[in-house]
Amino acid sequence: MLDKLQQVAAVLFKDPELLLTALTHPSYLAEHPQANNHNQRLEYLGDAVLGLVVADYFYQRFPEEPEGQLTRMRAAVVCEPTLARMARQLDLGSYLRLGHGEELSGGRQRASVLADALEALTGAVFLDQGWQQARRFLLLLLGEEMLTIARGSGRDYKTALQEVVQQRGGDTLAYCIIDEAGPDHDKHFTAGVLWNGEMLGKGRGKSKKEAEQQAAKNALKLLSRPV
Repeated sequence: MLDKLQQVAAVLFKDPELLLTALTHPSYLAEHPQANNHNQRLEYLGDAVLGLVVADYFYQRFPEEPEGQLTRMRAAVVCEPTLARMARQLDLGSYLRLGHGEELSGGRQRASVLADALEALTGAVFLDQGWQQARRFLLLLLGEEMLTIARGSGRDYKTALQEVVQQRGGDTLAYCIIDEAGPDHDKHFTAGVLWNGEMLGKGRGKSKKEAEQQAAKNALKLLSRPV
């Protein structure tokens, strides 16, 4: 079963146990202590590798961009919604080892679980194959996404909106969750962004962060309209 994942990811592990650990959620270890390890330490390592690969990519490819823009571009890549979407491209959820409760609550499709698993997989590739192969793995997976973000369609809309508001002499924005709908494993959130107490935009998403980003995006559209 893991052969297919390695084929899709274009990585053949020298130590298959590292791959298995990357796919082991803490809830599985709680019910199967003989498994020895879960993926949280690999997640920690993979997060650092991911951040460096993405930062280096943007730094080298866009030499004219200032630090602030590079930081926003990197943040748009390493955020949970983006990582979960990339994990779904690998069908990573199908390979996860989950505890019974996590399985029943829809853990295989939960954005936080998928994003963590992708970071853990990155850490495993780094330990098993080294920096160059980890970098190659991430660039193959994220390259198109990073270019899209660099063109502006994957911007950090909350930061962009704050900059627009500050330029207009406005106060700090406030975000609120207006509504939650759906079962625990498939919730949808509606967020609003307030400027000086007035609702400036609303947005929906599968996480609170995603909903807030959509609210900021819609608010930017409103502010860009001619008066």
